[in-house]
Amino acid sequence: MKIRHLLAVAPLLLSLAVPFGSAMAENRIDIIRPDAPVLAAYGSYGVGVTTIELTNPGQIDVLNSEPGKEPVLYDRPLTVEVFYPAAADAKPTPLKAMMRDGSTMIELSGRASRAAEPDLSGAPYPLVIISHGYPGNRFLMSPLAENLASKGFVVASIDHTESTYDNRAAFISTLVNRPLDQMFVLNAMEEQGKTPGGPLEGLLSTERTGLIGYSMGGYGTLISGGAGLADFAREASWADGKGAFLERHLAGSESHEALVDPRLKAIVAVGPWARKSNAMNADGLAGLRVPALIVGGNQDEISGYSDGIRKIWQEAKGTDRYLLTFVNAGHNAAAPMPAPAESYAFSEAIGFPPFQHYADPVWDSVRMNNILQHFTTAFLDVNLKSKTDEGKYLKLMPYAEDGVWSMNADGKPNADHTYWEGFPQGSAIGLRFEHLEKGE
Repeated sequence: MKIRHLLAVAPLLLSLAVPFGSAMAENRIDIIRPDAPVLAAYGSYGVGVTTIELTNPGQIDVLNSEPGKEPVLYDRPLTVEVFYPAAADAKPTPLKAMMRDGSTMIELSGRASRAAEPDLSGAPYPLVIISHGYPGNRFLMSPLAENLASKGFVVASIDHTESTYDNRAAFISTLVNRPLDQMFVLNAMEEQGKTPGGPLEGLLSTERTGLIGYSMGGYGTLISGGAGLADFAREASWADGKGAFLERHLAGSESHEALVDPRLKAIVAVGPWARKSNAMNADGLAGLRVPALIVGGNQDEISGYSDGIRKIWQEAKGTDRYLLTFVNAGHNAAAPMPAPAESYAFSEAIGFPPFQHYADPVWDSVRMNNILQHFTTAFLDVNLKSKTDEGKYLKLMPYAEDGVWSMNADGKPNADHTYWEGFPQGSAIGLRFEHLEKGE
């Protein structure tokens, strides 16, 4: 076949593509590869899941309000999927989720069991909130949500109104509402944990809460953690002429300071948007005061890397922070679940195969999910559970390929062994892990 003919039929071939292998056909979100780092493994708990419908009353309806005029208010609905520790023998039930095309419902196969009896043996468990990208939904990071629940965390994953696949609206709504949603859910989950007879009664504590965000969710985590917007954000084109509504998040403002909650003890920002666009600058990022794990690909075409993700890590001098880099990965590094089988076909509705929303051109999604599970577990265990011994997984030489694998006959490390802790031999290739202390 001549090249020009191949190019002509390429869209048809792509639309007919079907992933092979039962694991993919089942849309499994709980795969742990044999070469996964040690803390990627599931914990000892089963996983329960329940859906909670929340309403944040009296919020500014950004889409229908005009700057300088009396704002229109509305009751803002938020759907939250809660993953929690359950009996180890809980029978998994598929998760029903909307796909990126905004119209196709799919099933995801994992460990979660709908409405399973909670395991209260280790309660109350720390709360972890997950915040998706734009667009996204509460299932986009479900491999991580299930994994953390199995290790003794209660995980609340948000559907952000006006930012989901089937409810996407103007970008300004996401810019204004993302951190507000995150902190509202923190308060709402505390109430849920105290509601007599409720499904989460006695199950969680918000006193040591973690917040995980991807892309625009990462933007929200930065604001929630103390980093503020630059004045430029009010006038930028992406503010859609409604930058006045962003004033509440400006660095140094009383309204932004009031948002920052002392219960928030750790954030994980994956591919965070903010710096490349100049929505934040060095002064605003210096306000970040919560220990942070920042994750990204050095080929991120949306948030940027040297002028975006890495600069966030460098300029957030008000806190202790780590940077995990997937070399040659793009914006889809680590966070999205493996592309569902239904996403391989071309979508007329969005003009591309939804596969592209989930997958990375270079890295395997399951491998990236496993690596994120490992580092997030270590980071949250240290900061939310005070498991200081797991700090060894965060004390690594920056470039994985510089590590030396040296074990004796008993499988114990020799004095010259410097390979990344918890990673099988050769499995850390393509990764960087860097650390800066507060003030650096």
